[in-house]
Amino acid sequence: MATILRRIIELAANRPSSGAGRTWQISARSSLGSFDEIPEDVLLQILSLLEPKDAIKMSLVCKSWRSLVSDDRLWIFFLQHQPEPWEAIFFAETNLRMGHPIQTFSHEMHGLSFMSIFSKRAQVPGSVIIDGGSGYCKFGWSKYDRPSGRSATFVEFGNIESPMHSRLRHFFFTIYSRMQVKPHSHPIVVSIPLIHYDDTESAKASRRQLKEAIYSTLFDMNVPAVCAIDQATLALYSARRTSGISINIGFHVTSVVPILNGKVMRKVGVEVTGIGALKLTSFLKELLMQNNISFGSLYTVRTLKEKLCYVASDYNAELCKNTEASCEVAGEGWFTLSKERFQTGEILFQPRIAGVRTMGLHQAVALCMDHCHDSELSTGDSWFKTVVLSGGSACLPGLAERLEKELQELLPLSIANGVRVIHPPYGMDTAWFGAKLISNLSTFPTHWCVKKKQFRPKSRFNLIW
Repeated sequence: MATILRRIIELAANRPSSGAGRTWQISARSSLGSFDEIPEDVLLQILSLLEPKDAIKMSLVCKSWRSLVSDDRLWIFFLQHQPEPWEAIFFAETNLRMGHPIQTFSHEMHGLSFMSIFSKRAQVPGSVIIDGGSGYCKFGWSKYDRPSGRSATFVEFGNIESPMHSRLRHFFFTIYSRMQVKPHSHPIVVSIPLIHYDDTESAKASRRQLKEAIYSTLFDMNVPAVCAIDQATLALYSARRTSGISINIGFHVTSVVPILNGKVMRKVGVEVTGIGALKLTSFLKELLMQNNISFGSLYTVRTLKEKLCYVASDYNAELCKNTEASCEVAGEGWFTLSKERFQTGEILFQPRIAGVRTMGLHQAVALCMDHCHDSELSTGDSWFKTVVLSGGSACLPGLAERLEKELQELLPLSIANGVRVIHPPYGMDTAWFGAKLISNLSTFPTHWCVKKKQFRPKSRFNLIW
């Protein structure tokens, strides 16, 4: 069998390529010679043992081999063995390939093969991804498994008193320098923290000005194509959803964002609470000081939060338990925490514990869902019942389960039925992975990016929020 395969590949390699680009319509299989008695599914398994390039060579032998090689099952197999999870690839190619507004591609499935998708994905240029959070920035290549670097945004952003364009230029040049790449060589996907939450004209103008400043700065640096999109939407994409409620626990605040078909529904209302990652860390610092636990820096406190803290399912019941646990912080030694472990995360639901006068996370989400239910934006009400968490502090163990439990108790039964809260799919890098999904699409950068020649005359019409 191996000898026959080798012979077929040799014939294919020596065959003239003049007809390789033609489209063939196969109505019936011609003879496969020695392979005629082998079932088709077995032949596909044989083809799956080859590399994609060798499989393409097989298609040059005859019409029957071309028909077998073009079978979707074979290319689904090859796609399943890519670095990205197959489920993520399938979601992206069936929901995101046409850009914004979101359009599923089920209506054109018959006209586009997975072989074509595989081929186009292999030709997509590598992109620079910058997830510019309000506290920390993650950056890296779209072809890599994870971000290649991260830094504090406020450190890289330059002098806060300088003009926006200068600060943006300083920020992007710093990232490009760290990645050791020339701006003109690759497209870029930039995630933008959600700001100016309401739907007023002044808020729209502020969002437009920021986005235009980002495009203008990058095009002045000769970046060939730019995609700027908000973090909440990217986090939803990373969970393989185009509609739902995206919760981002940011550096200073927590935002609750309703998104329908990839578009932030600001008319419904974006809810914001005054608790963010910085407040969680500061509150843990206060608890440590009250209990005479000494530490060297705020970095130590943040490390303890990330390693030991969690959210209790039942806060009052947890107070009666022995929750003591220890961990080591490099350069500081061992730390042992007890009730501080779950008291820190509890302020997301009971902000008054930390002296903050704002609504709890569950109340903000319930309010957002209530607005979505009353708005009648679509024929059904299931689109807002999926809640996706993102942000470093959203990775606290037990947070998703506690929030889901609180929502079930707080919401009316008609709305609570079917509510599901999803833990950050990729931890603190969830938004970055949403950008990675877009960057590796078979249609990227065509349907997602703005080019310099498009930006100047039509900037106000191309920038979608």
